[in-house]
Amino acid sequence: MPKIEPFEKHRDRYENWFERNRYAYLSELEAVRKILPKGGNGAEIGVGTGRFAAPLGIKLGVEPSKAMAEIARKRGIEVIEGTAENLPFDDNSMDYLLMVTAICFVDDPEKALREAYRVLKPNGALIIGFVDKNSPIGRFYEEHKNESTFYRDARFFSTGELLKLLKKIGFREFEIMQTLFHKLDEVNSVEPVRLGYGEGSFVVIKAVK
Repeated sequence: MPKIEPFEKHRDRYENWFERNRYAYLSELEAVRKILPKGGNGAEIGVGTGRFAAPLGIKLGVEPSKAMAEIARKRGIEVIEGTAENLPFDDNSMDYLLMVTAICFVDDPEKALREAYRVLKPNGALIIGFVDKNSPIGRFYEEHKNESTFYRDARFFSTGELLKLLKKIGFREFEIMQTLFHKLDEVNSVEPVRLGYGEGSFVVIKAVK
């Protein structure tokens, strides 16, 4: 079962996070924007309330939570109810797929990434944004996950772990960006986006099929 119960019950709390942590959100958005393909046919997997898809111009999303999908649709996104492990798309049909903080909530991460690989066209790109578990924010989330409405059942990854899994599936040509170089409560402006990983808490990996 996808881990949707907290998102169904606490949708407003989820939305409020983006308001309370506006500069962190804008920093994450900029990191994804720098690495996202500029054109082509794409979708966001785990589109949530559309906080990333809408400003990035992505018009199609997959989301298991009805409550979250309702807001995403109000933001102009066509949302298909579904999970990352069983994508409602044909083989070799997408130029790119985006997943932002979704990989830590899927039941079977390897199956989800294999599904993305199946759906992507040759040379298509998977873009994954996530909080690195070895980073300051990642370690904080891990240490306090039992107190969190949303992260209690999450499985966090390091950048190295995700790269290993992506390579196992057959992805190649990795491009990596990072941002959020301070603790969340210390982020008071949009933070820079830098190449690589190991310093920033929010990492974006672009992987090519």
